[in-house]
Amino acid sequence: MPHTPQPTIELGVNIDHIATLRQARGTPYPDLLEAASLVEQAGAQAITIHLREDRRHIQDKDVYDIRKQCQGRMNLELAATDEMVGIACDVIPDDACVVPEKREELTTEGGLDVIGQFKRIKEATTRLAVQGIRVSLFIEPDIEQIRRVPDIGAPVIELHTGTYANASGDQQLRELERIKDATDFARDLGIQVNAGHGLDYANTAAIAAIAEIRELNIGHSIVSRAIFVGIHRATRQMLEIINEARGVK
Repeated sequence: MPHTPQPTIELGVNIDHIATLRQARGTPYPDLLEAASLVEQAGAQAITIHLREDRRHIQDKDVYDIRKQCQGRMNLELAATDEMVGIACDVIPDDACVVPEKREELTTEGGLDVIGQFKRIKEATTRLAVQGIRVSLFIEPDIEQIRRVPDIGAPVIELHTGTYANASGDQQLRELERIKDATDFARDLGIQVNAGHGLDYANTAAIAAIAEIRELNIGHSIVSRAIFVGIHRATRQMLEIINEARGVK
């Protein structure tokens, strides 16, 4: 029987924490544009950045500069606020991933409450879509949340993998099954499934092996690895992991 190739999987590299290092001293380095270029040269298909309301790492100028330089796709993570949606509609990234955001959090904690914040998320999604921006919703692998996504009009979801990444043993296996079930449910609704948060060089393969997941967005672990091997090699090593998990040579 001939081998049926699995759907391709792509890697978006989140470079926020390179900006975190720059902002720590207020210096012009490390250069975010150089980092984005090296990540693309290494083979990543997308550059992901999160313009937070508190501007703790990515700055407005970074968003515009990366949009001009980016050779592949630009994925802009943003809260569903008038300010952030307005910036996105001016910049026109390829993708906009709507995420929850709290000022006191260290990083994004959990997924959007699509049910409880339906109106606000739908309004943001509609504004972005009118500009030709593909909208993704960052949500938990929860069937009831996913069920409302078609009503909002977003063609893509990004499953929050943080609970899986922070678990171990049987609990991690249960979380993996939850992600698989959520992926199957979203696929049957015609929704593209991406995934990300907390993924590293040890736990990514199991997620990448889920055939219907089309993109992984990974940042902190790649930037951390880059301290020792450089951003180009760190990106290549992650690509090797996800491609091997997918059976791509």
